[in-house]
Amino acid sequence: MARATDRLQRYLEDELDDCRDDDVEQRLGELETLEAALGAERMSAELDVLSALGNETRYRLVRTLVAAREELCVCELHAVVDVTESGLSHALSRLVDAGLVDGRKDGRWKKYRATNRAVALVTVLEGSVAGDEIDE
Repeated sequence: MARATDRLQRYLEDELDDCRDDDVEQRLGELETLEAALGAERMSAELDVLSALGNETRYRLVRTLVAAREELCVCELHAVVDVTESGLSHALSRLVDAGLVDGRKDGRWKKYRATNRAVALVTVLEGSVAGDEIDE
């Protein structure tokens, strides 16, 4: 921590031309306030969502459900990904836990749809690469 504080003091000296210990303490307080505003619980939940998308199978399932704009049966989703039934079930369970898809039983079939959270995330991700050329 002392090393980080030393670097912060050098930075503030560059920015303010004159840096006192009070300036460093004030900035440290401001940074602690920013960190507290993030909230450890909220950040953990956000990381869970990002982690759920961090697998090709799960990401493909979310993208498919967002693109479909309707519920899809597990059998339809299984045709989209090359995994075992157990792997598909595990992937969908992880996505449900992350709040990215909702599932419901329809007779003997299980159907899934993308949540608003999934739609928003996919939209942001699509916008982040819009205009960039992707080599195929």
